[in-house]
Amino acid sequence: MNAKNQRPESPSCTTYRSGAYTSLLPWQVRERRFVPTGLGRRGLNPDDVYAFLDRVAVDMAAVYAALAESRLETARIKAGLRRWQADQAGARNERGQAR
Repeated sequence: MNAKNQRPESPSCTTYRSGAYTSLLPWQVRERRFVPTGLGRRGLNPDDVYAFLDRVAVDMAAVYAALAESRLETARIKAGLRRWQADQAGARNERGQAR
């Protein structure tokens, strides 16, 4: 594989984006078409394909980060609910014994 066909390395691997960035939608991924390479070469333009794949990877990283955050939030809410239920059961038992 020559240097032209190798994927360029990105300088940073962060998922920070500007406010003007719009996330890809599923229909945009499905309908994306790439232009063929110039004369004398076959296939798709590697720069276009790699740029698109990088964008998809950034969006997927954001989705996975949001999913992880959601799971942490769910665990926190479940733990709070369990504490509340235990407190309510203890209060109910104390009222029952006082009668």
